[in-house]
Amino acid sequence: MRKVFIILVFLATAFLTIKSNFNIINEPEEVESTKSKEYREITGNIKKGETLFDIFKRYGLDIGELFELREASADVHRLRKLYPGRPYKIIIDSNNQINFFEYWIDDDFILNITRTGSGFCAEKVTIEYDRRIQHIGGVIKDNLISSVSEGRENLMLALQLSDIFAWDIDFTTDLRNGDTFKIVVEVLYLDGEFKKYGDILSAEFLNNGEIYYAYRFEHDGKTDYYDTEGKSLRRTFLKAPLSFRRISSGFSQKRFHPILKIYRPHLGVDYAAPSGMPVSAVGDGIVIFAGYKGQNGNIVIIKHPNGYKTYYGHLSKFGNSIKSNIKVKQGQIIGYVGATGLATGSHLDYRIKVNNRFVNPLTLKLPRGRSIPKTSMAEFRNFKNQMDRRLASIAPPVLAFEKKEMVSVSN
Repeated sequence: MRKVFIILVFLATAFLTIKSNFNIINEPEEVESTKSKEYREITGNIKKGETLFDIFKRYGLDIGELFELREASADVHRLRKLYPGRPYKIIIDSNNQINFFEYWIDDDFILNITRTGSGFCAEKVTIEYDRRIQHIGGVIKDNLISSVSEGRENLMLALQLSDIFAWDIDFTTDLRNGDTFKIVVEVLYLDGEFKKYGDILSAEFLNNGEIYYAYRFEHDGKTDYYDTEGKSLRRTFLKAPLSFRRISSGFSQKRFHPILKIYRPHLGVDYAAPSGMPVSAVGDGIVIFAGYKGQNGNIVIIKHPNGYKTYYGHLSKFGNSIKSNIKVKQGQIIGYVGATGLATGSHLDYRIKVNNRFVNPLTLKLPRGRSIPKTSMAEFRNFKNQMDRRLASIAPPVLAFEKKEMVSVSN
């Protein structure tokens, strides 16, 4: 009887122990409380002049966490650099603590800051677009921009096209009504919505009876545009130092000066343009003078390799950090159009010297950049043939946003 009692006590104790342990493993109240933790989302677009401090103050967020976010993202993207119109998102929990912060740095990258067990962790994430290929064509009427169509993205497309052919075509003085263009371009979509144009893959431009071609090709880790023979479109100098302007006075050995009322040489080209329009260095070089110089007003003089010098006169002001002995790159802004010195109106006086002799910038022939190496020519020809078939299928005018031809980028 005593043995039976002991066994019963042992079984009862074991049952209670097992039941107790079973309850410890399953804690429904604690798990449920974690799941029921509430979050709320704050979204918006950065307003002009707005800072994160303003946003935190508006929504009653902890300023201390703002400093933590700034510290976490310091090596990724400085949060003081916020641009109007850019979207942001803040996720906070029921304790008003930030769990996640998102800011669209630009059209290509998003800044994500996430709360971890040890603080905040920041990363720059590439935006994954749906890339497609679109065929666009058009006929020039008045100018390139109006011929491509209206809207910011079409303006950017027109500028990209003009940059590609900038060494061969002056898009203000060379264009003729009736010229045609064809473009094969990447189009970027996000969640089924058009966002922007990507890279132009190939283009054809018929200007004043002459056809120009461009093919975007990568080799040895470098990407550039090439002609039908695989020669780089890039030249030593750009065709002109500023975009979308008109020539008010050309190169001449005897020109009547509008102020001095006398005939004298004009050894450059005057580009009429609005005051403040950016002026770019036409080629790589070293600034040998940046300052005020008599009748030239504010002028920048750049020395280039192989005996070339370029002059940019009557500037309203100079570009950032532009001074003597500074190296500049092709396309870098060196100043802004003005009317300083002896000038009747806002314009740029642009001149070129070759071996200490002024030459006409409009007729100067310059060598091209490097060609595609022989080892990559077979691959280039294959790509060119694909692009030629696409270009041949375009019948201008096909305005941007008229969905005539849209295919996957992988095709």
